Amino acid sequence: MDAAAERKSVRVTIYNQPYTLVASEEPGQVEALAHMVDELMTEIAPRAGNVEASRVAVLACLHLADRLKIMESELAGLRARVDGKAREFTVLLDEALK
Repeated sequence: MDAAAERKSVRVTIYNQPYTLVASEEPGQVEALAHMVDELMTEIAPRAGNVEASRVAVLACLHLADRLKIMESELAGLRARVDGKAREFTVLLDEALK
């Protein structure tokens, strides 16, 4: 099936602005992400003071980028632990098979 045929139009509202997005994911997933961004911007706005929506959006992006960096670091740590355990189990299995 053609990728363009699988794309769906999804209407969302983020920070009181309507958007029509074209996505290959399920509409519910796109709506959930838009809702998360909307909540984040709504939470940030009062703390940022009287600033325009584009500045609130930039602050929200910085917040999400920080969260992504933290999660990538945590994932790298988990991968390292899994690799270490896999090596340990390989050694134990080799010893058990001798």
